[in-house]
Amino acid sequence: MDDGMEQKLSETSNLKWRIWNETRLVWKIILPSILARVSMYGIPVVTQIYIGHISELDLAAYGLIQSVLLLFVNGVLLGMSSATETLCGQAFGAGQYHMMGIYLQRSWIIDFVTATIFLPLFIFVTPLFQLLGEDEDVAVAAGEISLWFIPYIYSTVFSLTIQMYLQAQMKNLIIGWLCCGSFVLHLLLSWIMVSVLELGVPGAMIALNISIWSIVIGGFIYVFGGWCPQTWTGFTKAAFVDLIPVIKLSISSGVMLCLELWYSAILVLLAGYMQNATVAIAAFSLCVSINAWEFMISLGFLTGACVRVSNELGRGNAKAAIFSFKVIVSNSLAIGILFWALFLAFGDKISRLFTSNEEVAEAVSSLSIFLAFSFLLNSIQPVLIGVAIGAGLQGVVAIVNVCCYYIIGIPIGVLLGYVADLGIKGLWVGLLCGILAQTLVLSFLTWRTNWEEQVNRASKHLDQWLLEPEEPTESTGLA
Repeated sequence: MDDGMEQKLSETSNLKWRIWNETRLVWKIILPSILARVSMYGIPVVTQIYIGHISELDLAAYGLIQSVLLLFVNGVLLGMSSATETLCGQAFGAGQYHMMGIYLQRSWIIDFVTATIFLPLFIFVTPLFQLLGEDEDVAVAAGEISLWFIPYIYSTVFSLTIQMYLQAQMKNLIIGWLCCGSFVLHLLLSWIMVSVLELGVPGAMIALNISIWSIVIGGFIYVFGGWCPQTWTGFTKAAFVDLIPVIKLSISSGVMLCLELWYSAILVLLAGYMQNATVAIAAFSLCVSINAWEFMISLGFLTGACVRVSNELGRGNAKAAIFSFKVIVSNSLAIGILFWALFLAFGDKISRLFTSNEEVAEAVSSLSIFLAFSFLLNSIQPVLIGVAIGAGLQGVVAIVNVCCYYIIGIPIGVLLGYVADLGIKGLWVGLLCGILAQTLVLSFLTWRTNWEEQVNRASKHLDQWLLEPEEPTESTGLA
């Protein structure tokens, strides 16, 4: 065998080893993240299932709140919390461990204030939906349910940021255990509250809030209990220093994901203007919930991309960041193809799990093919967003979202849904067009990104915001 052939075999063997090693590493991040996100999102979905078997009106009201208000506010908080993911991931890669606890506390301050600003939306739901021209009965029922979501919103302030803080330092397993345990608790509590005690909608919402806050309490115990000794050194006044740059990054992150999640929320609102609005809202919101639940798997890959890219940029290794992205998107696409095939085969049977109303179930089943293609796009788009978050490019993605979703997707959905009289099918095709356009644009931007420049940018930010570690005597309490 000549030297050239030996070199090629050696390079092939080395590449296989690198792919296997990177795959093993990213799945340590991705798998617990998928379990956490699927379980965490599954909590309100389980509540939706129970409410769907109480009454069609309550299902429509709950779906309207979940798919419009909750999705919007959660999108803002999730996006703003992604600043924690960017900063903690880069700080961990650069070895600035003490800064991670400071970034976490800064995010708590910013997100708590943000959640409070949005509080009136949940208090004045009925007049808000009446102003938007939604069905009167649905708007009144939504006003009764929305107040139960206030504790839920404040729980996400802490649960999301703690998850991202722990993920950045590869402590993913505890997140998965907490969320899975909470999901099992919610199944038990929902059955007791609704089926055994027959408390109806209030019982379902009580179960929701107890379950979601159990994740927060578990996270507090883990962080404060000494399991993060390098990155958590106690509460400190340093959390109130340099808030403006973090606020700017948080706002761009919030706008980025808010525009993405608000996209489907607008389409749910548009469904409310169709004939037989109660059925249209219930069916479309159920489809959004099913798609979003599957999207939680994709968000696991988003997390993997964000953590690995931010870590490698923090270490100053641009080539490793690019290689990790390629491995993650390959794994994600394989999962997407699997779900695409499964839903094409069995998608029309899923609707019966969510509702006893035959008309709503038939409307959901009619969208099963479109949902299958949504799953396929979900396997690529979130990874591209995760790369952008890891590099701190949330502002760029926000601009892309505006153009693709609101200039392309929604107008196409309105034309097909109302002018072409395709109903909720037309709205969903519009949704797919927007996501496809966004995927193509983000793919092009990722290909054209100068990653060495992103390394320098990350290094500059880390040096700019670096604070010296506090003395041990001051780090155990309020400094």
